[in-house]
Amino acid sequence: MSGVPTRIGRYTVARELGSGGMGEVYLAYTPAGDPVAVKVIRNDKLDPLTRARFEKEALIARTVIGTNRVARFLDADPYADRPWLAMEYVAGRTLLACVDSDGVLPLPLAASLGALLAEGLSAVHAAGLLHRDLKPQNVILGDDGPMIIDFGLGAFMDSSQETLSHSGMIIGTVRCMPPEQAGGHPQVSPAADVYALGTVLLYAAARHYPYDGSRWEAIAAQVTNPEIAPDLSGVPTPLVPLLESMLAHAPEERPTLPAVSEACARVLSDSGVTPAAARLALIAHTKGGEAPSSPGEPPTVPFEKLIHEQADLVENSEPVSPLDDPPRASQAEADEPEREPEESEVLLPKPTLGSGRRSDPPKAGAARGRPLASKRIADELRALYAADPVL
Repeated sequence: MSGVPTRIGRYTVARELGSGGMGEVYLAYTPAGDPVAVKVIRNDKLDPLTRARFEKEALIARTVIGTNRVARFLDADPYADRPWLAMEYVAGRTLLACVDSDGVLPLPLAASLGALLAEGLSAVHAAGLLHRDLKPQNVILGDDGPMIIDFGLGAFMDSSQETLSHSGMIIGTVRCMPPEQAGGHPQVSPAADVYALGTVLLYAAARHYPYDGSRWEAIAAQVTNPEIAPDLSGVPTPLVPLLESMLAHAPEERPTLPAVSEACARVLSDSGVTPAAARLALIAHTKGGEAPSSPGEPPTVPFEKLIHEQADLVENSEPVSPLDDPPRASQAEADEPEREPEESEVLLPKPTLGSGRRSDPPKAGAARGRPLASKRIADELRALYAADPVL
């Protein structure tokens, strides 16, 4: 715990989660025990103008709504000795770690990732903010799918101090910067986030960036040169036109975020996969579940298998849901003496079966042989997804 603060604002710090060009990020807890991620800003990023801009953007960041793809902004203090901001803590691996460990995402899952992140960025833009530093490290793959973090730090990307000479910041992110930002013009438009999203999608699908090199200066020279096309090697063919447009040199030639979402949805449709099924398959894949065996194979297995397994489990086990019909007692069950439940069983409803007693009669509408409610719901879901390709 050496060097780790014990408290930041009202939050009790548990441990450091990581560090980077902007500062350190810590896992901390509210007084009531809720986990949060608190980022403390580097001292060399501070000046009165930056603090004022941070205060303004922190207030706006609280208003981001309409998406499940952005970690919620909770609190900030731009005038502390070292400014900090607290955001929702999202457990999971970064996209960078996932791809580096498990390999590239299959085509439908990469398209799902692109569509979901485009929706998240759209909500940030609708609130009047830009992310300005989207990269594989700033996408967390959690239990509910991909989440964007660190969008509240845009004020520091606009700081007058920001130049490519801050190598601690730039080396890790220049590969994801649009030409206008890498060329020394940090005052950028929403098209900058579209470009950065293109680099994230490229890394997810091919595990490399559009430009690379051993030094940031060499990378920046490539990024800002309109004669050097981005490297799209290894990208599945259906994604190539979209990435070419997202990584266009001129900001005005890049698509809007809604257009990116639509293009990703077309890739899913052409693969025979619904967006909802693709999201579930993406979660299963990145959390260690089953996934398609090849980039061109539609991820129908994870979603369908989960549904079928649930239905089979319910059909072959005692119902525990109040929606399910109570089973009729067999004679052997009816004659079995009552026993006290073991400790591990006390959370389950105790059957109303006793010595010589039968179960209560089924309620009206619970006809003998009627499918269990959970199976009926599973069957309805399968029919719904099969009938509505845009669900």
